[in-house]
Amino acid sequence: MKQLVLVFVGGGFGSMLRFILAKFLNNSQNGIPYGTFAANIIGSLLIGIILGIAAKHNTLSSHQTLLLATGFCGGFTTFSTFAYENHMLLKSGDFTSFAIYTIASFIVGFLAVFFGMYLVK
Repeated sequence: MKQLVLVFVGGGFGSMLRFILAKFLNNSQNGIPYGTFAANIIGSLLIGIILGIAAKHNTLSSHQTLLLATGFCGGFTTFSTFAYENHMLLKSGDFTSFAIYTIASFIVGFLAVFFGMYLVK
C-alpha cells in the first residue's frame, strides 16, 4: 500500500508540473507543443539521473526511487521511461528488441490515439 501512495503522490506532482509547463509553453498558433517537448526531454534527463544515482551510488531507497522515477517522472512524462528502457536495451546490445520496441511503440501509440479519436466521433 505504501508503494501505491508513493507512486500516487509522485505522479500527482509530476502531472501538475507537466500541466503548468504545457500551459505556459504550448501555443496552438506555432503548432509545436514546446511544453510537452520540454517535459519529455526533462523527464528523460531526470529519470536517467535518478536511476543512474540509484544504480551507481546506491543512495536512493526503493521507496525514493518509486516516488521519483516511477511516480514523478511517470506523471511528468511517460516518455522518460520509454527513453530509459531503450537505453538499457542498447546498453545490453539487444538491438533487435530495441528496434522492435521503438518502432512498435511509435506505430501502436499513434494508431491508439487515432483509434481512440475515431471511437468518440
